[in-house]
Amino acid sequence: MSGKNIHKEPFNDGTITKLEIFQRYAREWLPTFVMSQRREAYIFDFFAGTGYDVKGVPGSPIRILQEIKGQIGHIKENGTMIHVFLNEFDKKKYDQLKEAVKAYLDSNPEINCSEQIRIHLYNEDFGTLYEKLEPSIGQQPSLVYLDQNGIKFIADKYFMSIVNKPQTDFLYYLSSSFFIRFWNTPEFKTIVPQATMEEIKEKPYKYIHNEILNYLKSKLPQGSEVRMFPFTIKKGSGVYGIIFGASHIRAADKFLRLVWKMNEVNGAANFDIDDDAQKDQLELWGPQPIKKVDAFKRDLRGKILRGEITNNKDAFDFVIDRGHIGTHAKEEIYEMKKKKLITYEGAAPKVNYEAIYQRNEIVEYKIIKKP
Repeated sequence: MSGKNIHKEPFNDGTITKLEIFQRYAREWLPTFVMSQRREAYIFDFFAGTGYDVKGVPGSPIRILQEIKGQIGHIKENGTMIHVFLNEFDKKKYDQLKEAVKAYLDSNPEINCSEQIRIHLYNEDFGTLYEKLEPSIGQQPSLVYLDQNGIKFIADKYFMSIVNKPQTDFLYYLSSSFFIRFWNTPEFKTIVPQATMEEIKEKPYKYIHNEILNYLKSKLPQGSEVRMFPFTIKKGSGVYGIIFGASHIRAADKFLRLVWKMNEVNGAANFDIDDDAQKDQLELWGPQPIKKVDAFKRDLRGKILRGEITNNKDAFDFVIDRGHIGTHAKEEIYEMKKKKLITYEGAAPKVNYEAIYQRNEIVEYKIIKKP
């Protein structure tokens, strides 16, 4: 079960979107622990590739080093040790990766000369290396990146391992077409039950990635605090995607802010996956379709007026669980106050992580007019 060798040709727009999401999240993730003066932080890239594409566009390992360079002053000041684990199984690609990392470090002495930056290079099979490194994941704040070639990751052996790790965020890239191509092979059937894949295949192709995510969510242990979110990427006629997972609500908030910046319509794809653009057209027969953000605001309003959400913490938890951002809730709650449906002290409803979890500012919403 082997995938296409993407390193023989330039990265396409979809691959660059994937890499940008990973890099932007690493940019948010690193300072969280560096500025809190954590002793160590780990970044794992189990399918690192060659470092660059054939046109010199940086891949994930170089992008990791770029983000470390951007934080090097704070890293030195706060005494944080950053460990980067880079693996590439293909020997030729591994040799290219090693040269690319060396060249980058040589041209950036502020990283190369720092004893606080440790780069660990591996040329091993994913399964073998994962077993070696698994005890280290989550011992310190950890960011784990897996490419689509790590299809085995969704098997219980690896998936259950990673979701049970403390202080660990992961981004897993997968190809929906890869699932369709190999779903009926004996190897694949040991990973995803055939009955599950039959159900998934019945859904519209663009939603296959989301259905796989729902399957993975169903495997989470009872009481798990891990939240997982998708970002679907359209590349030509193919559909690919990222699954993000983390147990800390702050990590979920950072990822959701990132992807909603990339697409303000749905925050879940690099295209109009739910056909929201067509929902502005008047529906002559049947109910008028409702856009994703509008549907969320409607549901939030209903929960507040029924007394199910009574303060900004309840509202923020609902925001994250539904895969939205605080701004969407802020707009709706402010509008409810303006229409005298509810009232609260102060000018702002404060539906954000900083107010609630850092400053402990709890704002109570009091109902004026019930539905």
